[in-house]
Amino acid sequence: MTSSLIQIGKSGAMAARSALELTAQNIANASNPDYARRTLSLEEVASKGSIGFEPGGVLSGVRPDAVLRTTSVFLQHEARRTSGDLARAEAELAGLTNAESAVEQAGIYPAIVDLEASLSRLASDPLGGALRAAVLEDADRLAQTFRIASDGLDVTEADMRFQAGAGVEQANLLAAELARTNVGIARSKPGSSQMAVLHDQRDALLRDLSGLLGVDASFDALGRVQVQVDGQSLVSGTLAGTLALTDNPDGSFALSLDGTAVALTSGSMLGQSQANQALTSLRGELDVLASSVIDTLNTAQSSGSAADGSAGQPFFTGTNARDIALSLTSTGQIATAPAGEPAGSRNIGNLQALRDALSNNGPASEADTLLFSLSSSIGARSVTRDALRTIADTAQIALTAETGVDLDQEATNLLRYQQAFQANGRVIQAASDIFDTILGLG
Repeated sequence: MTSSLIQIGKSGAMAARSALELTAQNIANASNPDYARRTLSLEEVASKGSIGFEPGGVLSGVRPDAVLRTTSVFLQHEARRTSGDLARAEAELAGLTNAESAVEQAGIYPAIVDLEASLSRLASDPLGGALRAAVLEDADRLAQTFRIASDGLDVTEADMRFQAGAGVEQANLLAAELARTNVGIARSKPGSSQMAVLHDQRDALLRDLSGLLGVDASFDALGRVQVQVDGQSLVSGTLAGTLALTDNPDGSFALSLDGTAVALTSGSMLGQSQANQALTSLRGELDVLASSVIDTLNTAQSSGSAADGSAGQPFFTGTNARDIALSLTSTGQIATAPAGEPAGSRNIGNLQALRDALSNNGPASEADTLLFSLSSSIGARSVTRDALRTIADTAQIALTAETGVDLDQEATNLLRYQQAFQANGRVIQAASDIFDTILGLG
């Protein structure tokens, strides 16, 4: 009996030590977002009867059975879904914000206003060389602002295209890692620490993949994951598909999985696609504005006479924001006088037409409308992003509360398992004292 008592105490002490080690591991990973809380399940040890004992089972202590990893399939799904929605909104907003910066920093609207002001000042002295030079300088600066804005949109578009391409590469890498993780899970012993680590790795990979694409995940009894995108299999067992990216005519990105087109529902890549589509539309609006400036001033110029009495020449060349350029090469070519006026005429009839063409529901108004529309879109998407962030944060808090480490609870467990270890030491000591007493009877 005494030997059984020693065995019981030893098994209890070993179980308490294992629980203490697992508690210490929980505490060490309290701030690790990829770690799910572990608990240790225990199993009774029963020995069979033998010589000198009644047949049947006799309790002989306890032993560690399995490392249990806290999980919640529903909360994990919600956290992945909401984080994918947030990533889409943030990526779209970032792309639109960069596009707005490219257009606003170019200063198109102020340049139009400055040109209008220069034309107004020229009215005081229509033949003044300095005033005419100021008009040409402001006109040239206006053309430059359009080209700068176009170049800025080129940079923004290239950046989003690069990010989308990098996202596809990252998604393919994550899919391959998930397939390898499935292999590791199949080879690991259920309830082992290694299995828990692999499940943590699986969930972290799924979280990152959902942030890029927005995926559907399902799990088998061992915890191996099956991943689908728009109904197409991306990860199945040990196999991982391959994603590819192409461009649509409207500026959005087209994604295919093993050659089959797939439509995204969330994730940063969808946001980049939406932002690039909006950027393409913005570029079209900017080209329309540049064309309006070109046509408006060229039409007004053609209705007037230059300082030397010749017919007015086109103010600008080009057809869009990318190639607009000042056409006039000398100050005398500005057609301030109406057509048919002699050389040196101070008649400002056509100058007034030039100025009115810019100000009266012309390019200045169109530029203001373009910038206001872009700003309104960004404002609306900012509100959406903030709402989605609140939802995603709430889902993550709920998941952390369910699967994260509670330091107060772990501190309580440390004390409890330490006392259990000491109590089992006392059991061993009591068995030793019994032996000593029996030996002393002789």
